[in-house]
Amino acid sequence: TNPAFKEVLSRIEAHEDCRNLPMISFLILPMQRVTRLPLLMDTICQKTPKDSAKYENCKQALKEVSKVHSQLIPVYFQCKMGLQCDSLALKPFPLVSSSRWLVKRGELTAYVEDTGLFSKRTSKQQVYFFLFNDVLIITKKK
Repeated sequence: TNPAFKEVLSRIEAHEDCRNLPMISFLILPMQRVTRLPLLMDTICQKTPKDSAKYENCKQALKEVSKVHSQLIPVYFQCKMGLQCDSLALKPFPLVSSSRWLVKRGELTAYVEDTGLFSKRTSKQQVYFFLFNDVLIITKKK
């Protein structure tokens, strides 16, 4: 509710070191890393030969990372959205898959509306779309 705080926050978010990212993106970054670990481990397991001695270690690591993931994600959603997510079961999403292919990619301008207590502003952001046969991924260039 403090206008001076909002002004300072806006200046910080607009600084080139922050890449025009809002403060919330830095607050959720650790959570994003937790969600990516099972995906990474699953991909590593898929690429490890099943007859290799490393395969069992990989499977155990995936199991442990998934356990941490499944314990943290419901708590995050409960805090973030006020939901009861005790039964939430998120499955790892493998980014690399032999059955996935790129259909189209491109750059678009997204108009983002930021509504504050006393003002409303619209900013432009460049986003990149990657359309695969089974998923659409929207990214921002670093």
